[in-house]
Amino acid sequence: MEHDFWHDRWNSNRIGFHESEPNPLLVTHFPALCVPDNGRVFVPLCGKTLDIGWLLSLGHQVAGAELSELAIRQLFEELGVEPTITDLGELKRYSADGIDIFVGDIFKLNADLLGAVDAVFDRAAFVALPEDMRTSYAPHVTDISGNAPQLLVTFEYDPTLIDGPPFSIPADEVSRHFAERYTVSTLSIGDVSGGFKGIDAKERVWLLKPL
Repeated sequence: MEHDFWHDRWNSNRIGFHESEPNPLLVTHFPALCVPDNGRVFVPLCGKTLDIGWLLSLGHQVAGAELSELAIRQLFEELGVEPTITDLGELKRYSADGIDIFVGDIFKLNADLLGAVDAVFDRAAFVALPEDMRTSYAPHVTDISGNAPQLLVTFEYDPTLIDGPPFSIPADEVSRHFAERYTVSTLSIGDVSGGFKGIDAKERVWLLKPL
């Protein structure tokens, strides 16, 4: 998607993808990642998700990446934390105790800047990108995270009836992008309450474990 699309969504507060509580699928399936005490979790395209506060409350560290600086200013305001802001050229880093959020194009983020992470939780990134971008995104996040295990959330619906984001992603596409470097398995699959715009949809949670 074009950057302007997402900036406009945040600037106009059209953020229906933002959840009012920590994601229940994260809460349910997080133990499957086996993150060590004080481990560091990467949340790509994180927005101002309450998942970050939930992870911090468990004693974990969090790294994130987000295009919208407005979203990250709101994130730190809602956390009640004053960030240190560092200009990294094409990116900015908003940092505080236990948290580092990189603002800008995620494809400009590299492993050295990100630092070591123990796991990835991807609820809103993979599904937000059209297929051509997913082809680049999947190996990029795998590389910069050091092939860390991932919890990945996807949706499945009839794409001839509506278009994303969030995009419909068939199971074989997930395997195609990740099976070379991960064992790919389904942890849960269930109906999306109310569907998308009245269209039936399913939500699937994947566990990607490094080979």
